[in-house]
Amino acid sequence: MTGAGVGPIVGDMASDDSRLDSTDLKILESRIDELIETCRRLKNENQALKSDQDNLSEQHARLMEKTRHARARIETMIDRLKALERS
Repeated sequence: MTGAGVGPIVGDMASDDSRLDSTDLKILESRIDELIETCRRLKNENQALKSDQDNLSEQHARLMEKTRHARARIETMIDRLKALERS
């Protein structure tokens, strides 16, 4: 075989490599875009969950205070009933 016969084969390989590289780059770019979108979505979801958690913590604190207040009132009523019972 002569060097002339090898030239086109090598040339075809080089163009195949550049197509393969271009395809690989497009796939990589697509995957990176998907990751960026997933990160954005997760960030938004995380912010919403934190907000929900803050709201639930505040609600819990209010309910605990109401429970404490109700318990104190009930204990006062029980003490008054016991005092009435003794008299």
